Amino acid sequence: MSLLDPQVLAFAVVAALVTISPGADTFLVVRNALRGGRRDGFMTVLGISSGLYFHALLSALGVSAVLAHSAGAFLTLKIAGAAYLAWLGIQSLRAGFGRLPPAPSGEVATAQVPPLRSFREGLLTNLLNPKVIVFYLALLPQFMEPGDPVLARSLLLAAIHCAEGILWLGFVAWAVDRSRRLFLTPAVRRWLNALCGTVLIALGLRLAFAQR
Repeated sequence: MSLLDPQVLAFAVVAALVTISPGADTFLVVRNALRGGRRDGFMTVLGISSGLYFHALLSALGVSAVLAHSAGAFLTLKIAGAAYLAWLGIQSLRAGFGRLPPAPSGEVATAQVPPLRSFREGLLTNLLNPKVIVFYLALLPQFMEPGDPVLARSLLLAAIHCAEGILWLGFVAWAVDRSRRLFLTPAVRRWLNALCGTVLIALGLRLAFAQR
């Protein structure tokens, strides 16, 4: 397998377009970067990106096919994912309309959030999204040739997608943190928190009513 393989390059382009499309992952990174700064945002990015390997593994082992074609399994995962997004959105709304913690003079107030929590939020948002499972199930086989080692090829493609996600979402986390430090007043940050919360709840509702 080579990174210069036309199939691999084609996947990289498709995955890049998917990565930069705003969705639950993007808004979660924005929310967490507003909440706890750059570290919080980056840990969320790592959690999201780690979930891609899990989806690639499921796809390679055929588990994704079971989830995608089992109405009960798909519904269960869909409701769990929708509920989780809604819960994150409600948390963000509460932060948006609550008081920001006091900060030392000259510093920007941040919530003291354990890094593992941010990582877990990113990971669960990715793992509980049945659309990602179906996406990987439908997409990865399109970029494989007969005789390719399925597991190794799937993990390679996931690594490419993961790298693109870290670069793009990492930039989003950095940009939000930078803007937060230089331009955003506490009032604006509260409203952005509320906006992210509203969007996450809306995405959860859309996921709840999505069809396979």
